[in-house]
Amino acid sequence: MKNEFQQWFLNSSEESQQLFMDLMVRTVKLLIEETNRATNPYSGAIRKDIEARVKEITNITTGGQKTEAVLTEIQKTVVRNSLWISNPAAMAHLHCPPLLPAIAAEVLISTLNQSMDSWDQSPSATYVEEEVLQYFIKKIGFTEHADGVFTSGGTQSNYMGLLLARNQACQRHFSINVQEQGLPSDAGRLRILCSEHAHFTVQQSAAQLGLGIQSVVTIKTNEKNQICLKDAQQKLAELHAQGLLPFMIVATAGTTDFGSIDNLTEIAMLAHDYQLWLHVDAAYGGALLFSQQYRDLLHDLSLADSITIDFHKLYYQSISCGAFFVRDRKSFRHIAYHAEYLNPEEDRKDGIINLVEKSVQTTKRFDALKVLMTFKLIGTEVFGNMIDSTIQLAKNTAELFQRSSQFEVLNEPVINAVLFRYLPDRHAEDHLFVDEINLELQRYFYQSGELIMAKTRQNGKVFLKFTMLNPLNTLRNMEVQIENMKKIGEIITKKKGERSNEYSVHF
Repeated sequence: MKNEFQQWFLNSSEESQQLFMDLMVRTVKLLIEETNRATNPYSGAIRKDIEARVKEITNITTGGQKTEAVLTEIQKTVVRNSLWISNPAAMAHLHCPPLLPAIAAEVLISTLNQSMDSWDQSPSATYVEEEVLQYFIKKIGFTEHADGVFTSGGTQSNYMGLLLARNQACQRHFSINVQEQGLPSDAGRLRILCSEHAHFTVQQSAAQLGLGIQSVVTIKTNEKNQICLKDAQQKLAELHAQGLLPFMIVATAGTTDFGSIDNLTEIAMLAHDYQLWLHVDAAYGGALLFSQQYRDLLHDLSLADSITIDFHKLYYQSISCGAFFVRDRKSFRHIAYHAEYLNPEEDRKDGIINLVEKSVQTTKRFDALKVLMTFKLIGTEVFGNMIDSTIQLAKNTAELFQRSSQFEVLNEPVINAVLFRYLPDRHAEDHLFVDEINLELQRYFYQSGELIMAKTRQNGKVFLKFTMLNPLNTLRNMEVQIENMKKIGEIITKKKGERSNEYSVHF
């Protein structure tokens, strides 16, 4: 007797395989149609319209709908009004265009649906993750004592760095096993140091780990937007004088706004002298491991106690995909927990690997397959050239801005981030007016759908930002974009000067 549910799951039946093939082919055709149709990275639709359209198509019924009708709704409402991140004009955030091998791997990952917490749920996938991690461990320069685990991204990886460091500090300073006994009463004395440009997840993680945002002490940066070693030493002396317990320093290899990379050698020496856990947030800059020209910027990365690397940033992997590494695998004992149904202790005695012992997640995706397929199909040389080309483009774009009196450039690109602002004629000294013009400029281009750039604040001023991750972008494209910004900037300035709101954009 035929099972009425059979066609909805992939199996050996003809109905199942036909539906699977039909859905895959139609979805691919849909995406290709939109790729050919979308000349801009965004449709220009306003928020209220998108919200209304989405409400129209979320009419879930008791009976199923026709495939063609459903996919047409998804295409016209969801896909068409999504940010087309593979367009070179999408340059706002650390949001990368995914490589085709990664997209293909996603189909395998979703179809196999391996759960990476225990070996019996992911027999081959467990070993793929372990081998990919070992490859990166060697690339980092760690020894055979190191280990790692795939994560959902930088937030989770940074959290794990603080978690392991906190638990080790409590063991060392208070002889407390936090896993069993909870935080000691004196945990409020613990302090974490990081750059003023470090990612917000340092403070976020400290708050979630019961140490409070007040436990994070920010260090001033130098003219290269790196941790100022002198200020770090001064802060450490002050903390010790106050009877506080600094136990960790977070260095950044690729800050969100500037792409700056802290001097890892200096910070590693400081961490050694003060017995601090050194965590390096290389979520962004970790891809320089494969750079032909800029690999030296990660010199002494292997001196870190723990490292964050995001593959869904400059590694061009689809979201989500990240990894967390430790120099000493014994560090994972601070989060290990044995559940009889999942990873009983006898499994370890039998040599069985259960990845849940190294993770704060239980169910976890088989993201290592994306990285493996990407490198096997593309190779490390071409991949490294991709990275170098985007960095060179960012440097060349900064030079284009600098040649124009209508723009101010805040940074010399280290990786591929450029911070700049438009300077209207006759109003350049009126900072509030300039801020308004730049905010309006960013909104105008987003609403037009032509150009997606980010906005940020530095030294109290509004700056715009290009995060130039796309290897398909060109200097000619950037010349055109800059000329367009000049023209629109002049129009907005004139209208603002006339106290007109004609060019205001509302989302």
